[in-house]
Amino acid sequence: MSFQGKVVVITGGGSGIGETAAARLLERGARVIINGRREDVLARTAKRLDQAGDRVRAVAGDIASPATAKRLVETAEREFGRVDILINNAGIFSPKPFIEHSEEDFDTYVAIILKGTFFASQAVIPSMRRRGGGAIVNVGSMWGSQAIGATPSSAYSAAKAGVHALTKNLAIELAADHIRVNAVAPAVVQTPVYDSFLPAAQVETVLHSFNAFHPLGRIGQPQDVVSALLFLAGEEASWITGAVLPVDGGVMAGRNT
Repeated sequence: MSFQGKVVVITGGGSGIGETAAARLLERGARVIINGRREDVLARTAKRLDQAGDRVRAVAGDIASPATAKRLVETAEREFGRVDILINNAGIFSPKPFIEHSEEDFDTYVAIILKGTFFASQAVIPSMRRRGGGAIVNVGSMWGSQAIGATPSSAYSAAKAGVHALTKNLAIELAADHIRVNAVAPAVVQTPVYDSFLPAAQVETVLHSFNAFHPLGRIGQPQDVVSALLFLAGEEASWITGAVLPVDGGVMAGRNT
């Protein structure tokens, strides 16, 4: 699967799935613009990905702001001439009972996950139209389709369900422009997001307690999700749009017990 010469914008590109996606795309010939909120983290990631600094650009900023999405596209066009692919990966996750959610919690989930996806997608469309098409791949979630009692996450789930609905709407609306819009819906994947609400000493144990929850017997790794992202972004998926692809070790297929 080649992405030679393609220009890819990745939100949430500083670690985890976003960083892994950037690395895989660079291996396949792409040029990449990564975004994240923390400038120091983003700068270190950019350096790890591209020591020479020739094929990676980092744009720090809150993707909940449409101005950040605009800067991402401006950087891509100024530095590399266009945008071919957008991967909407930015997100947060911290399980909390519904009754304990504050208005600020709700607004933050919707802003980063749904508003960020909405306006980043809107920002890239003119560039993609000028190129005669493109691909947008959103990172949705199993939680956007199914509630899990062990991880109460109503605000997160609502925002991710919105991403799934947005994926389908944009797929129809942008099909005539040859812009394909798809999503992946992961289950439990080992990424740094869990460090934000679990003590460091507990992360490994808690995550692997979910192995049996997945019919395939293990939690996911970033590369599991990235393989699906790259498929949907690439030419092999040229007749696929509007799909929300479960990448979940079989969770949505049913239960073993």
